[in-house]
Amino acid sequence: IRIARGEMKKALIHLEDPDLAYLLESTTQFKHYVNDLFWCQEYAFKNRRVMFDNVLNAIKKLLPQTEVLGEVTSCHHNYVSIEEHFGEKVFVTRKGAIRAGKGELGIIPGSMGTKSYIVRGTGNNESFHSCSHGAGRRFSRTKAKKVFSLEDFKKQTEGVECRKDHGVLDEIPGAYKDIDQVMANQSDLVDIVAVLKQILCVKG
Repeated sequence: IRIARGEMKKALIHLEDPDLAYLLESTTQFKHYVNDLFWCQEYAFKNRRVMFDNVLNAIKKLLPQTEVLGEVTSCHHNYVSIEEHFGEKVFVTRKGAIRAGKGELGIIPGSMGTKSYIVRGTGNNESFHSCSHGAGRRFSRTKAKKVFSLEDFKKQTEGVECRKDHGVLDEIPGAYKDIDQVMANQSDLVDIVAVLKQILCVKG
């Protein structure tokens, strides 16, 4: 951000807010940033693969007959991708969003106590082939801790094996929007493949 602000001054680009500073595509700094960005995203992808394999191996110790059927859904969110839209090559930043290209699988979680959805993208051009990453928050983490009690948390996660302490109070289901309404609002972006209701939720 500091370097970007300096670049704005050098290029004589005036911004209403200095926090809107950006790196110009023609600069070395931009190339380094993009290189590091994609390295981190590749690391995250491989990290998910390792976690999936570890969870699967742990389950197989208890249930040896377990096998993976069909496609494995690996889903990036809060990331950048180089894509072509409306005839132009662009950088798409999906913050609070996932890719929902035609036929692509995705995961849209609700919260620790509600449903989650496996979806298949419709490839909606107006959304740049995107949909929401999840229910989204009604309350910030700080406000959730003020509004809800630990008793509220226990009630809202009844039937789910998970942590039930002050350390995860900001993740209480009531702090999130209604996932069913969120799904209804994006019916033109994704088709629902499966609805999941968790019985176990592992934080961290």
